Order: sequence, then structure tokens, then C-alpha cells
Amino acid sequence: MTLGSRVVERYLRLPPAVTRQVRVDRNLPVRARDGVILRADHYAPALPSAPTVLIRTPYGRKGVMGMTSGRAMAERGFHVVLQSCRGTFDSGGVFEPMRHEREDGLDTVAWIQAQPWFDGNLFTYGPSYVGFTQWAIAAEAGPALKGMCAPVTASGFRDPTYAGGAYSLDTILNWATITSNQGGSLLSFAYKQTRALPRLRRALLHLPLSEVDVLVTGQPVAFFQEWLAHAEPGDPYWADRVHDTRVAEVTAPVCMIGGWYDIFLPWQLRDYTALRAAGRSPRLVIGPWTHADLRLMGFSMRQAIDWFRTLAAGEPTPGGVRIQIGGTGEWRELPDWPPPTGRTEWYLQAGGGLAAQVPAQSEPDRFRYDPADPTPSPGGALLTAEAGRRDNRSVEARPDVLVYTSPPLPEEYELIGPVTAVIYIRSSLRNFDVQVRLCEVDSQGRSWNLTDGLTRVNPTHSRAPGGHAPAASGTPGTDGVHAVEIELWPVGHRLRAGHRIRVHVAGGAHPRHARNPGTGEPLATARNLLAAENEVFHDPARPSAIRLPGRLAAGPAGWPAGPVG
Repeated sequence: MTLGSRVVERYLRLPPAVTRQVRVDRNLPVRARDGVILRADHYAPALPSAPTVLIRTPYGRKGVMGMTSGRAMAERGFHVVLQSCRGTFDSGGVFEPMRHEREDGLDTVAWIQAQPWFDGNLFTYGPSYVGFTQWAIAAEAGPALKGMCAPVTASGFRDPTYAGGAYSLDTILNWATITSNQGGSLLSFAYKQTRALPRLRRALLHLPLSEVDVLVTGQPVAFFQEWLAHAEPGDPYWADRVHDTRVAEVTAPVCMIGGWYDIFLPWQLRDYTALRAAGRSPRLVIGPWTHADLRLMGFSMRQAIDWFRTLAAGEPTPGGVRIQIGGTGEWRELPDWPPPTGRTEWYLQAGGGLAAQVPAQSEPDRFRYDPADPTPSPGGALLTAEAGRRDNRSVEARPDVLVYTSPPLPEEYELIGPVTAVIYIRSSLRNFDVQVRLCEVDSQGRSWNLTDGLTRVNPTHSRAPGGHAPAASGTPGTDGVHAVEIELWPVGHRLRAGHRIRVHVAGGAHPRHARNPGTGEPLATARNLLAAENEVFHDPARPSAIRLPGRLAAGPAGWPAGPVG
């Protein structure tokens, strides 16, 4: 045992080790089917027999990764094979995100099965991209695969890349920066990241987008360029880079861990739904985390160790759903997702109101969205430290954000489930975005974001290109009004009595989503910017609304007495 493993054990609050003696065989060669040599480290506990955990990562095998994912797991009774993905660190080949993970992963499984220390029980573990490498092999790994633990990830990354039909600029450019700067020591990586921050902030406002990777990293990033160029729906580029169509074929028990502010949550829930529809009983845990939340590391490792030990012992694993209710800290067990709470329509009203009754006849509200001064996106589902729960009053003060607020709630109001909105909007442009954010206004007037979503209106598509919500049709009604459907991130939160519900309507959320230039130019090469003059309707014929899960049990006139669906 090392001092480092003691620190990791304490910091991550891991269960007691079953052995302190771990042998590490480094830089083991694993030959892929095309001859490329992948490098792996094997952490072998001093035990007569132990199951194996495979972790395939593009983030290296030494330092923190080796200590937390290698030694710490091995000390708790598992052989650990920690492998660098193709083209990263000392593994051969070229790193083309997502493209080779199926074949390389299956070849590594075959290599593990041929080792004398393999006892026939294989598990896979890891978050984010490391979780994607699990999904890439899960349908074909065979009976040796006894279980998976996949935090904050999904079986396909195409849809999150073009969330709502836009481009997830902040996440993708930050990830391109991270992968470009790694390869040396942790200190070297931290230095490069710090130096890159000013360039990254400037690049987020640069056009065309095809130049921003060079501005930040000093050289073109191949996958960044490719993802800009292959944004159209049905592009064959993505055919061998996603595995969402095969989720139903996965028979190994799956433990999924998500965060209310995670960048992958809607698609992780889609994977959960696919497993449930196929008759599986996955375990789903959703907590208060963002994607890069350090608290998530310890929680995920503890869950994985418990999950794998239970499976290795041949004991039944728990199915169902466990969520933390925001605003309370309470953990709750649910039989399934989403819970059968129904939903309530909250309608936008004239004068900035929000209520459960259909609005009266009124004139539309107007705002101007100028992509030269894009509406910012404070908090929410970002890859960076700016993610999560933030006070939104500064963005609400902008003239390009329409704000609708309910009266104080007469009682607690619990929101657990999906959130959608329909906004009736007329724009001066054919190409525009509609962004909706749900906030909780506390007793001090602070406005805290709970969830949000965006839909890009494109006259050439009937669905968002890769987005998780349908795009509005490019053909409006005879009055020029579009009925734009927006799918927001799911929510699990309890609003206190006296707090208020607030809804924003805007024309963008930058840099979380790349701004819509308004010109219809291609994503990669657009340079020109057009401002959009927008009208948002709230009248009986065009009742813009947000659909929230749950209901108020009772209240004064005008409050909902029950769900509408």
C-alpha cells in the first residue's frame, strides 16, 4: 500500500481494502485486429482468484487515473486492466473518437479471456468517454461480461454534440482543448490548460467555427473539424460511432449514474428506457452533480465496487431508480423512470405572468436576438466548472430575454420527471433558435436555474439534426407563427412554499449552444450574422406554455388542482 492509496481511500470514502498487496504489470501489449498495439496496465491483487474490471480510457494510465481506477479498485478485490484507447498516450494508431472503440474493446476482451488469471467474470467501469467505451462492446462482449457501471455517459455521443439541433460549442471545444493538451505530466497538463483559457474565451466568439480549434490549440483538431462538417441528419459518418441502436441487446446488468446538470442526462435516460423496454432491470441513480463534479468520482467508485461485488457473489442486484430531490437533499427510491406524476401546463401570460390557466387574448411579447451579442448561458449542463446551479438575475435583465414569473407558491411543489415546452413564435428570419429555461425564485429574489433546453428552427429539416428534441418545421402556419417544441433536461426538485416559478424565453444560450447566425450558412463556415426580430404569443389560440411534472394539491383560484396528463 502507498501513501497515495491511503489518501484516495480517505478522500473517496471507499470501503476497506481486502488486500494491500497489488502487483502492477505496465505497458502490456494488446494487438488489435488491424495490427495496432494498444497498451495496458494490469493491477493484480494478491488473491487466489478475483474478477476483472476493464477500464478503457483516452486520459492516460498513470497519476490520478492509475491510483483511483487502478490500484484502489485492485485493493478492493479486482484484477484491473487499465488500457489507453487507440492513439492516446503510448497506444498505437490514431485517436478518432468513438470510431474504433467497439473493435478495440472486443479485441481486449478476447485478450483478457486468454489470460491465466482471468476467472471468467468481467466487469466494465468508467464515466463519460470511458463509459462510452463500455457501451461500444456491451452488446457483443459475450457471457463473460457480468456487469457494467456507467456514470454520466451514453451509448451515443452524436445527439449530445448537436443538442436541440444546434452545436454544443462549449463542451466540444473544451474537450478538444483537454485532449490536445494531455500527454505529459499532470503539472504540464494543468499549465497548458491555464494558458489556453484566455484563447478559449476569445475563440468562443470567433467565426467561422472551422478556425476556432486552431486559435485555442495552435493546430487543427481533426474530430472537431469532422463534427462541424458532419452535422446533417443521416450522415453516414456517424454510423460506426454510435451504439444506441443496440442497447436493447445488452443482457449484462447495468448500473447507470447521472447528474441533474450532466451534459449526457437526456441520452442516458434514453438508454435506460431502451433497457427497460427490452425487459431488463437496470439500476439508475441520479444525483445533484454536474459532469465534472469531484463528488461524483467517489460516489461512482463506491457504487461500482458494491455493484460488482454483489454480481460476483451471485446475489440479486437492485433495480429501480434512486434520485436525490433538489432543494431538500433527500434521496428517494422510485420503481421506474419517469414516475407517474402526470404533468401541469404553466402558460405564459401578458405582463410577464405565469399561471396554470390558458391566457386571455393579448398582444405578443417581442425581443430582438442579435448573434453579435449572443444571450449568455449561465450554469446548466456544461463540461466546465461554470456548470450547475447559478443565479440568473443578470441574464434576466437583458432585453433579449423574456421573463415570466408565477405568484408565490401556496405550498411545496415537487417536480420529478421530463420537462417540455411549446412556444408560439414568429420570427423575421427563417433560421432561428428558441431557448427556454426554468428557474426557481427564492424568498430573496434570486433566480436559480433548474433546467433548460433549446430547439433550432431550420427550414430544411423536419427534425433537429441529432438533437434530442424535434425541431420546429421550417414551414410556419398561415399567420407566420411556428409552434416550437422544446425538450428541456429532466428535473428532480422540490420548490418551497412562497417560492416562485420563472420561465425564460430567448433566442440562444451561448456558449453552451453555438449561436445561430440567422443566415442558414453551414455550421463550419458561417461568417455573417443577422439579428432576428421575434414575437412570442400567449393567447387562447396560441398558448405558449411549459409542461412541468407533478401538481399542486390545492390552492387559490387560478392554481392547478391536478395534472393534465
